[in-house]
Amino acid sequence: MRQFAKWCCAVVLVLGVAAGRTGKAQGADNTPPEGFTALFNGKNLDGWKGLVGSPKSRATMKPEELAKAQAAADEKMKAHWAAKDGVLVFDGKGDNLCSAKDFGDFELWVDFKIEAKGDSGIYLRGTPQVQIWDTALPNAQVGSGGLYNNQKNPSKPTKVADKPVGEWNTFRIIMIGEKVTVYLNGEKVVDDVTLENYWEREKPIYAKGSIELQNHGNTLYFKNVYVKELKK
Repeated sequence: MRQFAKWCCAVVLVLGVAAGRTGKAQGADNTPPEGFTALFNGKNLDGWKGLVGSPKSRATMKPEELAKAQAAADEKMKAHWAAKDGVLVFDGKGDNLCSAKDFGDFELWVDFKIEAKGDSGIYLRGTPQVQIWDTALPNAQVGSGGLYNNQKNPSKPTKVADKPVGEWNTFRIIMIGEKVTVYLNGEKVVDDVTLENYWEREKPIYAKGSIELQNHGNTLYFKNVYVKELKK
């Protein structure tokens, strides 16, 4: 009995250390930790919408024009994104999946998995992107997590922290103002770097925008998508 108690204590200790490395408690999938909201409920696409243009192009559209385009985008989205067994699955066709809500400053958790030659990313405030890719691809040996579209500020992660293709990876992304910090599998790979405005290079990043799961023509898998809005 005493040996069993020691074994239980060891298991609890190991699990506690694992949770501490990632900063996220190991609970049931798609069940947010305290203080966070689940963007994906594990059952359907509630809380998500299809992609319409870019933040710049959407700003020029009249309300009725935007509504019509959004309805068409939502139908296209439902044809290629689906909830299957608690996982958000993309079939490799169609466009980005966008959060229905816009966010300013936030902390985002998301688990992702790719297949061989996979290429994807996470758009922040509708802007590309925190990079995801197969590190066997040309130019991808630097690893995932970098702010790929930056030109003036660092665009590459500081280290390779990816798990092998076919395994689940975890991002923790913190965005405050223009600055982004990225942890990949518990390793800090981007430290307080400015995310540049890809759509309008002469302007700073937008104050608010959607979180997007990027399509790049590959089958993709996401789960445990949690967000916490941060107050300035």
